[in-house]
Amino acid sequence: MIRINRNSKIYIACPAAFATGGPELLHQLAHNLKRRLHIDAAMFYFPENHPDPVHDSYKKYGTRRVNEIEDDANNILIVPEIEKGLSLFRRYDRIRKIIWWLSVDNFYNSDPGNIALFFGRLINKLYFMAAKKRLFDISSVAQSQARADMAGGNLKNKATLKQADFHFVQSFYAKKFLIDGGMDPQKLFYLSDYLNEDFLRIKTDISKKRNAVAYNPLKGVFFTKKIMEAAPGIEFVPLINLTRKQMIETLKAVKVYIDFGSHPGKDRIPREAAMLFCYVLTNKRGSAGFFGDVPISDEYKFEDRKKNIAKIVGRIRESFDNSNGKSREFNNYRRMIKQEPKKFLDDLKKIFGGPRR
Repeated sequence: MIRINRNSKIYIACPAAFATGGPELLHQLAHNLKRRLHIDAAMFYFPENHPDPVHDSYKKYGTRRVNEIEDDANNILIVPEIEKGLSLFRRYDRIRKIIWWLSVDNFYNSDPGNIALFFGRLINKLYFMAAKKRLFDISSVAQSQARADMAGGNLKNKATLKQADFHFVQSFYAKKFLIDGGMDPQKLFYLSDYLNEDFLRIKTDISKKRNAVAYNPLKGVFFTKKIMEAAPGIEFVPLINLTRKQMIETLKAVKVYIDFGSHPGKDRIPREAAMLFCYVLTNKRGSAGFFGDVPISDEYKFEDRKKNIAKIVGRIRESFDNSNGKSREFNNYRRMIKQEPKKFLDDLKKIFGGPRR
């Protein structure tokens, strides 16, 4: 348990005006600390000069916002694993510091000194502008570096990580990553996340689903393209530039969701798809390789290799035929997802103790 007292303040650093799963989780943390545990928690946005840092999607959480952090040993600063978050540590000497590992890849992808990633992004940008193609797989570089650091126990020697007093992990994948990298298990706390309540209350009419496959064109694009080429006649629907309402309507309408990306954390879209009664097919990379993170049968998980493409296409077609029956196989996954809000609060209590009165 992490010691706090009645005077302790918890500051949660978050990218300004940015709407993805990570920032939403940071707001959910502040909301639960303040409303459920009665701990003084506030958001600190970066960059600090942003005129309107609270994204409209997160104003409903009613989190308090501060422009300054009190550098006191009673207080705690929680930052995501990205470089701009970690750089905040250098400003303070006394406050206790926590890194929340919402993703493994982003620790590497956000490193401004990573030359391979810098040139990869530049190449991707030029090709995307010219031909709507991605030439360089950013996630594969990040995970190659992650595996090297795990194998060599190198994490404990990284200067940016030495500054942290504790680590939160959003996935069992991140937990293994840190332990294999040499981090002290006594300083690690599991604190995952939960879906936006919109996805937990939706009713889906399975009979209205059509034989179509949803996919994220920004994840695992090379292998996904090979699957599409091997599946003539199957409709593939890209999930890109969608509002939450559009995402819900799209997933409600299709029978299958595939994700052959890097799974750098316990990703949200697979859970959203499962809650809307899609079959979920993944590879075994990152968190998808851990049953605790993606608890689906191995018959829906495939190594992303050329020899498995025909099997994947076959599983998709089988899922189309059995969508009114075998989707019950995902009931345990949906049950876990529904329990995540309670587990999140329970884990917070284990970390900081019960509600302050």
